[in-house]
Amino acid sequence: MDTTPESYLDLFPLEDIVYLTPDSENVLEDVDPDKVYVLGGLVDESIHKELTLRRAREQRLRTARLPIREFMVRAPNSRNYHSETLAINQVFDVLSTYYETRSWPAALRAGVSSGKGYVLPD
Repeated sequence: MDTTPESYLDLFPLEDIVYLTPDSENVLEDVDPDKVYVLGGLVDESIHKELTLRRAREQRLRTARLPIREFMVRAPNSRNYHSETLAINQVFDVLSTYYETRSWPAALRAGVSSGKGYVLPD
């Protein structure tokens, strides 16, 4: 991994960037090694609905969300809590596992904690 103070907008062509946000209408179906994936994370305890989606749209970037709804189901819980918003490390774990296994169920199992209110169906 390389780090730089430069913006991804200055380093990569816009058409190669996919901004990951749980608010996107587009489902990430595959991880393309020729694309650059921006993890739309916030270092904040509260959830700011659609903030990352708005940021991506302002930058005219393609967006996608992880296929949580497509592969997982809402689990009953005492708080009736269900969230598709993940921490950056969880998104990274999902993407890394998917890239290695090519299995969304395996990837989502690796990155989506049961505390999010979603589980893989039996």
